[in-house]
Amino acid sequence: MLVVGIAGGTGSGKTTVVNRIVSLLPPGEVVVIPQDSYYYDNSDLPLEERQEINFDHPSSIEFELLIDHVRKLKEGLPIEQPIYSYLTCTRATETFTITPRHVVIIEGILVLTNPELRDLMDVKVYVDADPDDRLARVILRDIVERGRSVNRVLERYEKTVKPMHLQFIEPTKRYADIIIPQGGNNSVAISIVTSLIEKTLRTHGLA
Repeated sequence: MLVVGIAGGTGSGKTTVVNRIVSLLPPGEVVVIPQDSYYYDNSDLPLEERQEINFDHPSSIEFELLIDHVRKLKEGLPIEQPIYSYLTCTRATETFTITPRHVVIIEGILVLTNPELRDLMDVKVYVDADPDDRLARVILRDIVERGRSVNRVLERYEKTVKPMHLQFIEPTKRYADIIIPQGGNNSVAISIVTSLIEKTLRTHGLA
């Protein structure tokens, strides 16, 4: 099994990069583990408090569970991945069964901040993008997918997203084996990452 970590700032194009890598690899070879599924359940808090949670701080992620799940997959065991809702800021009672594959991609803004999780990764990727481009994507996504107003998005960006990016996310770039500039628009870099994955799989007799 090859474990690939893909990090980068909010709105950098990580999901696009992941989807393109998955599309270039053989069907059924890859499973994607989104960091966002592992946000702590906050159902014990009033909705108003839930909406003020700093989702860009490492303390918002249940890394212990994520690490345990990656280890289980490496051992050939299935896992029950949580299902998290940004609209309610809670976990669903249902889970999503994930079975081991030859390639496991762990994707999220904070996945390179945890040393124990990094140690489980064979390849570490950082998706880089211009701050203005990231902000534009964040505004569009949060309005369409998370029901926030433009003012609310901009307030959150200045209050938490930008400072958390500078404090926690940007510094993890130094741990990356590969940095992808221009996010999901960089076809050459995505092809290089995909080729590296394919080569590693062949080396280990997995492809």
